[in-house]
Amino acid sequence: MLLQRLGIPGIVDLHVHFMPQRVQEKVWAFFDQVEAAGAPAWPITYRLPEQQRVEVLRGLGVKAFSTLNYAHRPGMAAWLNDYSTQMAAEYPEVIHSGTFYPEPEAEEIAIGALEAGARIFKIHIQVGGFSPIDPQLTGAWQAVAQAGTPVIIHCGHGPHPGEHTGIEPIYELLEKFPDLILIIAHAGLPDYYAFAQLAAEHRGVYLDTTMVGTDYMEQIAPVPQDYPELIAGLPGKIVLGSDFPSIPYRYEHQLEVLEDWRLGDAWLADVLWHTPRSLVGLD
Repeated sequence: MLLQRLGIPGIVDLHVHFMPQRVQEKVWAFFDQVEAAGAPAWPITYRLPEQQRVEVLRGLGVKAFSTLNYAHRPGMAAWLNDYSTQMAAEYPEVIHSGTFYPEPEAEEIAIGALEAGARIFKIHIQVGGFSPIDPQLTGAWQAVAQAGTPVIIHCGHGPHPGEHTGIEPIYELLEKFPDLILIIAHAGLPDYYAFAQLAAEHRGVYLDTTMVGTDYMEQIAPVPQDYPELIAGLPGKIVLGSDFPSIPYRYEHQLEVLEDWRLGDAWLADVLWHTPRSLVGLD
């Protein structure tokens, strides 16, 4: 019903995770423990085998989705990229994804992923515990910037800060590599204003909606009352993200949140379809 009203054939979700099974299980085990660490309980809604997760997305009208593996230590990136390459070959809906990590082989790994067909990369500053301006990443950043391939980067302080999170390192990164296309995961929460300003200032910076405004995230990093108005001033700079499958609510909840912002059908169609398709070259 929503898609028909918007006049679009489906959804493009740039923030989806499909990981090798042992990695996926470790991620789920982490979320299973967050309540014991003092955070709100995080039940995994889509704890399903890989094929079933693909079918769920298809049933929801998701026509294209990423796999967004990310490395958190040396020696991981290459085989995570191999998995993502295999996923892209097996499922036509998969947006071929890549990652890299600060290690001597980072440039080679990034170039290899590009040559294999990667259309988007994922970098997780918080989990990886590294600086985005680590000198070992110089060649990798240059390669993806030259290719015009977007990078979804988890760099905000939420849901909890890391040693290198926050907006200051991203300003430094863009000063060094002004041609980078960065999609700020989770809209940089909880620093909503700062990252929205960055997107307004820099032509290559976008925001993804992952978990923003959902009932769960409102407990941790509530959206400012005037945030929808601020977002309305960033046309073509917002893309859908969901964090599927490791979300503590139904997939549709994120879509309902975006509808509730009442920014209009044209805006929502851009977020769900037109802008993400353009960013990853599906037009």
